[in-house]
Amino acid sequence: MIPVTSEAPERFRVLFVEDDERLAALTTRYLEGHGLAVTWVPDGEQGLAEALKGQHDVVILDLMLPRRSGLEVCREIRARLSVPILILTALGEEADRVLGLETGADDYLPKPFSSRELLARLRALVRRSRGELGPPRDVIRVGDLELTPRDYTATRAGVPLPLTTSEFLLLRVLAERAGRVLTREQLLDLTKGSADEAFDRSIDAHVSRLRHKLGDDPRQPRLLKTIRGAGYMLVAGPEDA
Repeated sequence: MIPVTSEAPERFRVLFVEDDERLAALTTRYLEGHGLAVTWVPDGEQGLAEALKGQHDVVILDLMLPRRSGLEVCREIRARLSVPILILTALGEEADRVLGLETGADDYLPKPFSSRELLARLRALVRRSRGELGPPRDVIRVGDLELTPRDYTATRAGVPLPLTTSEFLLLRVLAERAGRVLTREQLLDLTKGSADEAFDRSIDAHVSRLRHKLGDDPRQPRLLKTIRGAGYMLVAGPEDA
């Protein structure tokens, strides 16, 4: 195990679950050189135990792990914690990436990867997470969108949006997790909707109506995007567009 060093300003804590020791050592050295505190463990069993301590700001999780698969670890973490999870996979297949996102991961990076890109993605995940985990906000802002949860009102560029209660709840869930892909199942759970097939299809209908009211082009949406095979994402900034 690579120990976590003492905290410094603007540091955050990374749990790195990876069985390739050489890759883990090189990546850990790079991340620590940029001010992150990294704990490395080599298998899924240890990774899950370490994650459930709740002491980390973000988890990097390889999918192909000994003792316990990355997908299983991801599912167990997400069932108990809201810590951001970035999955690594050498498989490179869309189905594997989609499965990871549907299991609860927030982002993915295929191997081989750029350490610089990994660092940028980790920083983005932690920024978003800290925004979500802060004290309740009177107003939620994403770009030119403003939502006021206490009275279920929303505006875009100062113009009121005529949203139904269901549309507002859906937009709020997306706005609170802007930049993160949410599956239909997650949207159903977070909006406390029914999980039956009819309501599942209505998520698509709600998204369609939201796009119309947001002035988003349904053929090439720039704000409320469809991530094929995964779900929906409200764009948080230029890096998500």
